Amino acid sequence: MRRMRWPWRLPTRTWGHDSAMYLVVFRNRKRSGIDQQTYADAAARMEELAPAQPGFLSFKSYTAADGEVVALSEWADEAAARAWGRQAEHLAVQAQGRSQWYADYTLFGCNNPRLHTFIHEDPA
Repeated sequence: MRRMRWPWRLPTRTWGHDSAMYLVVFRNRKRSGIDQQTYADAAARMEELAPAQPGFLSFKSYTAADGEVVALSEWADEAAARAWGRQAEHLAVQAQGRSQWYADYTLFGCNNPRLHTFIHEDPA
């Protein structure tokens, strides 16, 4: 019996950096009637500041049809992610989020999450 060769391989690096990282998952729902422009301005400022922080790797945000937002940020390690959480402007925006914008949120911190990847490569 011959073993079949798959037309794909697992990469040794993923997402443009080594797989060792600290992953932050921020799930949230906004209150109804918030000032959308003020929220958007604050979010844009955070997206401007975060990449300048030591250990920042990436950030993406997705909004579901029901309004829930899932934001993913990747950091070199837990210390870098926690330092971002203590950054002065970010702390102020976090407080503003709790007092003005968020109905609820959950924050997950995952050290070196297990990765499963697949990249299809055309055999041509």
